[in-house]
Amino acid sequence: MSALDPADRNILRLLRLNARMSTAKIAEEVGLSPSSCLRRIKLMEHSGVIRGYTAIVDHSARDPGMAVIVNITLERQTEDYLTRFETAVRRHPEIRECYLMTGGSDYLLRVEVENAGEFERVHTEILSTLPGVLRIHSSFSIRNVMASRRR
Repeated sequence: MSALDPADRNILRLLRLNARMSTAKIAEEVGLSPSSCLRRIKLMEHSGVIRGYTAIVDHSARDPGMAVIVNITLERQTEDYLTRFETAVRRHPEIRECYLMTGGSDYLLRVEVENAGEFERVHTEILSTLPGVLRIHSSFSIRNVMASRRR
């Protein structure tokens, strides 16, 4: 797919706010016909610009788990070390997000656990055994401020 034009970017903005918005409503908002809007969405899906849709679930009331933000520093930053680490991280569903970073650490991970005891297990059995790990720094979240923002 070629570069996104303003209409495509506007469609993406609306889908980020509400992925269940009807194509007709999106088309109305961006000033396109519904068929043209649907064609653009399908092209963005096919080309990988839109990789999928998801549900954001509020766990706070029924599932009082916690997010732990983990900074990982590797022994080396060679391609082999990065590849081995990233391959290993993908095997663990507790690790929900993993970002290659600039700055003081090499990776930032978001780990979801039920409680501190479960994080101890994840730390011992998973994080400390990942290939090439030199240092692990963990911070427990208090609450997700963005989860309650209005859509």
